Amino acid sequence: MTSKPHAPHANHPPTPPDAPCPGPCQAAPADHDHDHDHDHDHGQGLPGPWRLGAALIAATGAELLPLLAPSPSWLASPWAAQSLAVMAIALAGLGTWWSGVKALRHGRISIEALMAVAVAGALLIGQWAEAGMVMALYALAETLEHRAADRARHAISALLQLVPATAQVQQADGRWLAQPLAQVSVGAVVLLPAGERVPLDGQVLQGRSAVDESPLTGESLPVDKGPGDRLLAGSLNQQAALQLRVTQASGQSTLDGVVQAVQAAQTSRAPTQRWVDRFARIYTPSVLALAVAVALLGPLVVGWAWSEAFYRALVLLVIACPCALVISTPVTLVSGLTAAARRGILIKGGQHLEAARHLRVMGLDKTGTLTQGKPVLVTQGDVLPPPAQPGTDWRPQALALTRASTHPVAQAIAAGLSVQLGPTQTGQALPSTLSGQGLELWDQGRCWRLGSQRWLQSHCDWSPTLDGVAAEQSAQARSLSWVSCDRQVLGWLAVADPLRPNSPQAVAELRALGVHPVLLSGDNAATVAAIARQAGVSDWRAELMPQDKQAALAVLRQTHGPVGMAGDGINDAPALASAELGFAMGGVGTGVAVQAADIVLMNDDPRRLAETIRLSQRTHRVLLQNLSIALGLKLVFAALAIAGLGTLWMAVFADLGASLIVIMNGLRLLRRPA
Repeated sequence: MTSKPHAPHANHPPTPPDAPCPGPCQAAPADHDHDHDHDHDHGQGLPGPWRLGAALIAATGAELLPLLAPSPSWLASPWAAQSLAVMAIALAGLGTWWSGVKALRHGRISIEALMAVAVAGALLIGQWAEAGMVMALYALAETLEHRAADRARHAISALLQLVPATAQVQQADGRWLAQPLAQVSVGAVVLLPAGERVPLDGQVLQGRSAVDESPLTGESLPVDKGPGDRLLAGSLNQQAALQLRVTQASGQSTLDGVVQAVQAAQTSRAPTQRWVDRFARIYTPSVLALAVAVALLGPLVVGWAWSEAFYRALVLLVIACPCALVISTPVTLVSGLTAAARRGILIKGGQHLEAARHLRVMGLDKTGTLTQGKPVLVTQGDVLPPPAQPGTDWRPQALALTRASTHPVAQAIAAGLSVQLGPTQTGQALPSTLSGQGLELWDQGRCWRLGSQRWLQSHCDWSPTLDGVAAEQSAQARSLSWVSCDRQVLGWLAVADPLRPNSPQAVAELRALGVHPVLLSGDNAATVAAIARQAGVSDWRAELMPQDKQAALAVLRQTHGPVGMAGDGINDAPALASAELGFAMGGVGTGVAVQAADIVLMNDDPRRLAETIRLSQRTHRVLLQNLSIALGLKLVFAALAIAGLGTLWMAVFADLGASLIVIMNGLRLLRRPA
């Protein structure tokens, strides 16, 4: 498996994108610097609304004046219509004219160059009114096209406007002072009043509130936030004031990463886009050669008048520019990438968006992907029904033991126990170098322990009844911790990493799309089997090392086809990188997993896996529609031009009208994905 290119890390802004092309496209891809300057010049050179309106009126007058003006009168004279045509060209087309001349001087065949030649040729053969109408219609179509393409180019960047310019930062003397975000350092304490947006990524220090994170995660429902919870820049604090500690500096927030990664993705060439670029290199010279043949061979072979053959060749010249064809793919892909980002799906390139529809297998990590990735205390039980022995209320002692530990299981137990500690109860964790399997404390001369079955079996009296409890809980994907006093086991606590509520639906949606879900986990077989059963996954593999997951994907690829992998941990990084598409859970995932993945699910919702595939399928359909429209209209109007039924203004609509159609069709993807 060859390594795949990835977008730059979110903390390192990428080169500004050169796609989609908002104006006339080159016949073949040029260097990025030239494209950037060209787009800028073109956008500045478009006529304003008043000039454009006046140009259209003058062009219409030039067309109608010879037909409607009373004769004999000065309005019916040729110079009256010619004057209106020149006025239309001057109002709408001088910028285009000079751009075309410059392009020809540099040997570039842009649509401005073709328009300049076509208008000059029309004037030379006496088609003044048509030359004016062509320039006016061209300016109108370019203006509409430029504005439509700008919508796709800047849609994702609008997210940055969600972040306020300043933050209320706590000073050394306790005062709150508004500071520009660039001056707020990591670790600073920021006050966030209700109704305001989070300025920087951080962690809640004080307060509780509901926060709207929909701009980043796509979730419409607010999320309850309290001390220790993460806050994302750009989200909206809805209810009460919060204090947060800044964890990411300005320019390095999750929101910045979303925008930068999508912008970087816009510059990458997807398969369809690369095909279009190659086709354009052949298409434009071919049509130009055809135009020359029409101009030269028409009079000699078919017997056309030289002026008629020259006119038909001019029409072909305008049709020749592949603007609609070239712009059809980037505007569609950028719209798809932006729509995905709005739903909390960060896709690091158009090639990954196109590839998602080909997936036939989806490898699913267990912890943090199908499960919540955070253990919780789900149930507990007594070995000896209280009060079988006086003084054997073991729950306060279990709280004292776990409160002193930083182990995730111990913290889950401490958070789930609702008991009060006695004044003499203090806990001390055993050094991991000695056991790593439990906790121990002494209270009034008695030794209390909390730990694994293997550890307590070496210190306590064990019975077959306890083995039955262990087997029953393990079958439900629960991890047991036992509590003992001296040599007597008194109770047990079952901790589990709960299945995400939407995991079964996510698996069902993948299967409905023809994707085979496979659970790949490093956990024990009993736990993996239980989670697979709860999630509805029939194919699962347990006790896998990172390289084992990678090997499993290779086997699945041979038997089923292209594979995807969804995970959140460092141990998932090799599998994420080796899969055709790697999906990282962005909320709970490690930085290594997020970097190794091609797609990041910002809200950790596994249903986004199927949604990505559906969006890929929808994007592919729109791409095919756009290519059919662009090529189909070209072929139709080329045939009309050769047959003598096409006009210059019809050629303008064939090129720029097609461009506008494919842009608007591509922008449909900005609507909420299915």
